[in-house]
Amino acid sequence: MTLSESPLVSILMTAYNREKYIGAAIESVLASTYTQFELIVVDDRSKDRTVEIARGYEAKDSRLRVYINETNLGDYPNRNQAASYAKGVYLKYVDADDYIYPWGLELLVRMMEQFPDCGWGLCSLAQNIKEPFPIRLTPVEAYQYHYLGPGLFHKAPLSSIIRTAVFNEVKGFSLQRMVGDMEMWHKLALNYNVLLMPEGIVWYREHDAQEMNSYFRFMKDYENVSIRYLTSKACPMPQEAVSRIFRAKKRSLLRQAIKSAVMLKGKQFRSNWKCLKAYYAG
Repeated sequence: MTLSESPLVSILMTAYNREKYIGAAIESVLASTYTQFELIVVDDRSKDRTVEIARGYEAKDSRLRVYINETNLGDYPNRNQAASYAKGVYLKYVDADDYIYPWGLELLVRMMEQFPDCGWGLCSLAQNIKEPFPIRLTPVEAYQYHYLGPGLFHKAPLSSIIRTAVFNEVKGFSLQRMVGDMEMWHKLALNYNVLLMPEGIVWYREHDAQEMNSYFRFMKDYENVSIRYLTSKACPMPQEAVSRIFRAKKRSLLRQAIKSAVMLKGKQFRSNWKCLKAYYAG
């Protein structure tokens, strides 16, 4: 299939109080060299000028549609809400405070079209020294890449592209706060091949209003996701590998707990200790 015949992509932009950034995010999408897309902005009851700014762009470009939720849904429920409006074969998240390079969408679509057996893809990955991107991984290879290699499931939704049919089959993101993306990648990797793609496609903005700044509050939730999927009967990894991962994780968390205790970092110590207990319980 040639690029000009490639299927429609639904770019999903969820927003809440992002008046400082949403204009740049929308403009980055509209500047894409790949033009067969729709841009869906779903506002989660912002209290600033986010909707006003988005509607200003909507009036000028028919590919953009703006929706406003009746009530505030929160991060992952709003991501699912945005997907419910999508008409495309692919879903591509670009948050209202992030950015996609002009060539980014074209590269993502081109690489995904080369591997029709891949249900989803992740980009913004550091160079693999063994082979060039794109790299196709089976479920067991994806789990190994994350737990025994450089890591994979830590990527934010901005780095993903997902076939709409696959997203619907797994019923979208879970509603658990903060960890929904990591949980989603574990869930997708159980049954679908994943395509790894390079850096230089999207840009992730860092600022003080991001919830990720509260990471230590949710550290145990992240570890619980790992424990749940590694101990599941559906886990594609052999039991010996899972046992090895658990042993290594316990050693790492114990070292971190001791270090944080010595440095009198109480919050980090409590988070590390709770996670350590969870691995022993798991």
